[in-house]
Amino acid sequence: MDGYTIAFGIRNVTHIEKALSEAYRVLKRGGRFLCLELSHVEVPVFKGFYDFYSFSIIPTLGELVAGDRESYQYLVESIRRFPPQETFASMIADAGFQKVEYENLVGGVVAIHSGLKI
Repeated sequence: MDGYTIAFGIRNVTHIEKALSEAYRVLKRGGRFLCLELSHVEVPVFKGFYDFYSFSIIPTLGELVAGDRESYQYLVESIRRFPPQETFASMIADAGFQKVEYENLVGGVVAIHSGLKI
């Protein structure tokens, strides 16, 4: 494969290292891995607001709109359990990828991670 992409899903994988190794395996030389994932806010002023929104507003909205507070609480908790950007970048490199990079969007609410199979 020339490219392997995953968006808003790898934080729900039981064995992230195995998923990254499989991504590396199926890519041909020159192939690119791209991952878009909710991440850890790195802007201190924004972090407090985002934490309040995440833990107070999102589960409440989930309960009001979908009648399912637990699923939206899980969403917030799964984001917090996901490794920080630098750690996840190291995991990508440990899977064999080179030129591993990430770019924070919205202060780190979302990050795009990439790596090449050379």
